[in-house]
Amino acid sequence: MALGKYSRVDGRKSTSYCSTISVVVFVAFCLVGIWMFMSSAVPVQDRELPSEETANEVKEQVVTDNNAKQFEDSSGDLQEDATTLDSSGGDSKTVEETQEETASREQSEVETESQNGSDEKTVFADENANSVNGDSNSEAGETDGVSRESNENEGHESDEREENESNDDQTKQKDEVVSLSEEKGEQNQERDTEQSDPHVENQGKSDGSELLKETNVENGAWSTQSVESENEKSQQNSISQNQNGYDWKLCNVTAGPDYIPCLDNWQVIRRLPSTKHYEHRERHCPDESPTCLVALPEGYKRPVKWPTSRDKIWYHNIPHTKLAEVKGHQNWVKVTGEYLTFPGGGTQFKNGALHYIDFIQKSVSKIGWGKRSRVILDVGCGVASFGGYLFERDVLAMSFAPKDEHEAQVQFALERGIPAISAVMGTKRLPFPSAVFDVIHCARCRVPWHVEGGKLLLELNRVLRPGGYFVWSATPVYQKLPEDVGIWKAMTRLTKSMCWDLVVISKDRLNGVGAAIYRKPTSNECYSNRSRNEPPLCSESDDPNAAWYILLWIFI
Repeated sequence: MALGKYSRVDGRKSTSYCSTISVVVFVAFCLVGIWMFMSSAVPVQDRELPSEETANEVKEQVVTDNNAKQFEDSSGDLQEDATTLDSSGGDSKTVEETQEETASREQSEVETESQNGSDEKTVFADENANSVNGDSNSEAGETDGVSRESNENEGHESDEREENESNDDQTKQKDEVVSLSEEKGEQNQERDTEQSDPHVENQGKSDGSELLKETNVENGAWSTQSVESENEKSQQNSISQNQNGYDWKLCNVTAGPDYIPCLDNWQVIRRLPSTKHYEHRERHCPDESPTCLVALPEGYKRPVKWPTSRDKIWYHNIPHTKLAEVKGHQNWVKVTGEYLTFPGGGTQFKNGALHYIDFIQKSVSKIGWGKRSRVILDVGCGVASFGGYLFERDVLAMSFAPKDEHEAQVQFALERGIPAISAVMGTKRLPFPSAVFDVIHCARCRVPWHVEGGKLLLELNRVLRPGGYFVWSATPVYQKLPEDVGIWKAMTRLTKSMCWDLVVISKDRLNGVGAAIYRKPTSNECYSNRSRNEPPLCSESDDPNAAWYILLWIFI
């Protein structure tokens, strides 16, 4: 950037002094001309200077100039290192040295100009113009020489500030030129890389969509999201082709449409050492899941919708009549044309489940169907009529029964639309967490609660919430046969040791049955006051919520 010229002529200078300066300038120009003529024939080595080194040299030169209090011509035509004072702030360099440095800088700038492109040529052209102006000013005559000499001798502070500002401006310009050249060099390098390798995307971009489109990564063959999605599509296509070509076979089992892999695993059942604790009715899932199709019953129809299904279902959907023959007099199930009908009866409530449900409510009003008792467990449910009719009392019942000689009774419950599972009270825990049921019900469920230290009753204690009720409707409650009396005495001792409170023994005169209703304690106070720690309290390491395939404590 060219600055305006300042000329100051001290009238007090002597004529002889001006003559001396003129002679010096003339001699200097002659020497410069000779040097330029000789340098044109001598090859210049190390002509290309890195842009970063040039920038560092410029910054170091500026710091050195400021510390040494160097002054240049106030006209600003010469470059920033045209005249330099020594470290003591003494005499300036000779005109010959100044011209030599100027000429070498011009030649280096010309070389840099040819490499950096048309945009940088414009900037360097301004600097070359400044250096040319410096030469022309030096050739102008003794006026500039006198001005330069007077400025160096006077050393005014204003000239120093102006010169420092001009040096800063020129330094900034060169820094900008260097940064532009570096950016353009990087862009050219990236452009060359893209053209040479079409598989590599611009990795300098921060757009997330570019990452999804990448197919190769610098370090290793890591697959990207795009590649993974393509692989998944190809795998799905191959799987679908394999499935279309696979010939699915019907399960060759004697159970037919009632086949349940985990319950009909006869290879494991035949190897059981004992069936005393109903191990053969428990789950024994095969190591490998079967890959066969379970055939539909002949004449299968779409199930009847709820709530009509509670009272009748299609006969051909579950074509079993054994229960109707054995339990027909108890109003479990009957065959009526194309349907199997359910009058709502059971072993302990022949005259209907609703009457039996109200009987329990009257016996213990605190049970509060649908209010205090919302979730119950029905043990040995049969066809689950008790749970089906509890829906009318806003109660949800989970029912379970074993798959025994009366076929899979829960199949009737599920076809009716009543929640049920096929299970048995055997050697393992029930598949439920602890303290989840408000009421547990057993109506002639044929479970020997009193044997082997009451291990099965203790399992009910685990899943019954504190303050919950156990409704036991069985012959030992209301019959006086020797066997029933013995069972009742054993149950009395066991429930007392468990701190269960016998709330009431009620009789249903319509059905001719009775029910004993127990209540679980709400605290551990009773357990601490027992004379004997039998049955013992569970250890702290025992997780009460562990359910699947956990052996009961007596078998551990």
